[in-house]
Amino acid sequence: RESKMPVSALGTSMLVLTLPLTAALRAPFPFVPRQHIPSGVATARCPSSPRLCNAGLDQDMGTNLYEQQLCAEDECEIPSEDEFTVAILGDLHIDPRKMDDYYKGREDFLPIIQDAKQRGVACAVVSLGDLGESKSVRPEETQELFAGTTECHEMAAEFLGSFGVDYEVIGGNHDLEGIDEFKTDEANLEAFLRIHKKPTPQFVREIAEKTLLVGLCSTVFRSAKYTSHEVTIDDEQVKWFEDLVKSKPAADGWKIFVFSHAPPIGSGLRVLQENHVVNGCCWLNHSGESNRKFIELVRKHRCVKGWFSGHFHLGQDYEDSITFPTIPRELGPYPNRGSCVFAQTSVMRGGTSRDGRQQSRLLRGNAEGFEICSVNHQTGAVRLDATITYTDTNHEVGVYAHEHVELQENDNFMKVYSPTEGDECYISYDEDDLSLDPMKGSCVGDEAVAWWHMSDGRVLGVYDGRLIEYDPSTLAPLGLVVGADELKGRRVLVVGSGMEECKVNTAALSNVVGMEGADCVDAEGEEQAVLLIDDETGTVTVVQPNEDGSYWRKIVRNKMIRMKEKRREQAGKAFAVEAFSTDSPSVVSSWGPYTSIVGTAKTTGVPGLTKQAVDSSILTKLAAHAFSKLPQVAAPRGRSKVWTDVGVEIKAAFESLDTDGSGVVSVSELLAAIQQIDPAADMSGALAIVKAADADGDGRVSLPEFACAALFGLEQAEKTENTQPARAR
Repeated sequence: RESKMPVSALGTSMLVLTLPLTAALRAPFPFVPRQHIPSGVATARCPSSPRLCNAGLDQDMGTNLYEQQLCAEDECEIPSEDEFTVAILGDLHIDPRKMDDYYKGREDFLPIIQDAKQRGVACAVVSLGDLGESKSVRPEETQELFAGTTECHEMAAEFLGSFGVDYEVIGGNHDLEGIDEFKTDEANLEAFLRIHKKPTPQFVREIAEKTLLVGLCSTVFRSAKYTSHEVTIDDEQVKWFEDLVKSKPAADGWKIFVFSHAPPIGSGLRVLQENHVVNGCCWLNHSGESNRKFIELVRKHRCVKGWFSGHFHLGQDYEDSITFPTIPRELGPYPNRGSCVFAQTSVMRGGTSRDGRQQSRLLRGNAEGFEICSVNHQTGAVRLDATITYTDTNHEVGVYAHEHVELQENDNFMKVYSPTEGDECYISYDEDDLSLDPMKGSCVGDEAVAWWHMSDGRVLGVYDGRLIEYDPSTLAPLGLVVGADELKGRRVLVVGSGMEECKVNTAALSNVVGMEGADCVDAEGEEQAVLLIDDETGTVTVVQPNEDGSYWRKIVRNKMIRMKEKRREQAGKAFAVEAFSTDSPSVVSSWGPYTSIVGTAKTTGVPGLTKQAVDSSILTKLAAHAFSKLPQVAAPRGRSKVWTDVGVEIKAAFESLDTDGSGVVSVSELLAAIQQIDPAADMSGALAIVKAADADGDGRVSLPEFACAALFGLEQAEKTENTQPARAR
């Protein structure tokens, strides 16, 4: 976006431009910054070589930049002590069967590193983790995963050590995946640290005067609370990082470049809805309470100048593969990213790329600023992507160096809409009203886009046919609330569900066993309910929040638990094949923790999964049959009946089924009734009906339980008036 704010209005903020640098700004390097010309903006004269300015995505700066800039004939200038070059490698996923791309990638970097080393420029290689392939690399011999094993880390260490300079590495979500070799995360981490000669999971290196490279390492896999693909920085590292940035203030000239496998929430980088958003593993510590800690530290400590991450396997040709800081909220675009530039890093091997691109990052800098480049491993070209110039310790100017491409949708991933404060997709409430119709009476479709605040401050939105929760502070996507399969064809409504100071008469709820007084808990006066409305069937689904108040579904458990569950299912299938003499037995699993709002649980079955689904047509027929046996009244009054009359009829209908006068309806009595009204009905449905209506789990249906089932039947009968007796309607 083009910034139109005058420099004088910025105070101590960063100015983000997409226009050429003015002559007043000193270039940070011997080479001159290039420009990004946005659509609709007049092309300005290129301030440097036309070859570099106009080459766009295909530009090539060459691999001997320092030689070109520092050497003339047989003499070379000595670079300043603050010059540095860092080669940054994204997710490697090394597969010993497919090493050609890695050797090609190394050959692309070697002349760049050699050029810097020969001129006396400090150099380093940083790997962003996920070092090995997360599958067997010898499937004919073993099913053992390669990632996280001793063999994997030894091969990665040999490769990373072959660039001619010392390397740094941090762990990703697959680097502790040696689950067959190591029993615990601690044992796996110890091997990772030992093989890569790391004293601690994190690292810090002073690459140039008052310029630090800092790495944060994922240390959790087997014990992950949710998905194992979440990148988790433990509390000890978080505290270490906080202490570090506090001790290196920007006012004293410190500059810190951070490296982590996944980016922090609030970075603004492009993410994959079909993968990382749905599974809840986009950001560092995604599902934890500390997920905002990193961006809060970045906002507070201006010494953090750059942050590089991988994880998404996306290329570097998109505009939001690099995000510049934004000025404070009261002065301009939201959100605030301090003084930090965030950069996404692609992959080296073609087979691991999600968009066909094979790229790495190159960071070059000195005391005046830095440049972020792409190394294209398909062509070997080095392209300038962005230039960042320090004007003082808290002021920077960032410039994109070329046009960008748009991410094309395919079967594997989709572009994700990111809400922006004040954009046209925001839905606001009417004054003093807690209800909201985000879809304006329409059903959710693939093109619908809307987002809104709940009264408790949480942010929900509809995008790409899904209901998504966003982080309130950064508006970054947190995770999936309702999938497209459940949301399609339904409307989304938000209605008020709170009680004014909790003074209303709520005895009906308070007297339910296990729910006594629950209606007044915390006395929340602005409570809301999110509803999914199916106008065709007349059903309403209430989207209940999680216990912590969030809405996004933490539905993916860690890999260790899932693998154990899979083995148990395989054991069940093996038993069923032998016991039932079938090659395709029905084997399902059941899970906790809960599936209803009852206060006292007696049943655990899930209809249609671990128990037979209730046939609602049989319920309707049963209710109609029961009511048809009652004496006819002068004129059917349907729903206009007073509740007293309805109660009398329900009791009489129940007694007509209770043939032995026991006060409960048994399975045998239900079988007889169903056979009478529908000889072709599946008799196993009788048991399903009992279980559906049997609230206390005693295997029989009492009068109060029958009343619920009978009224449900009447509701269905009213919708099928051509097929049911008038009395039932």
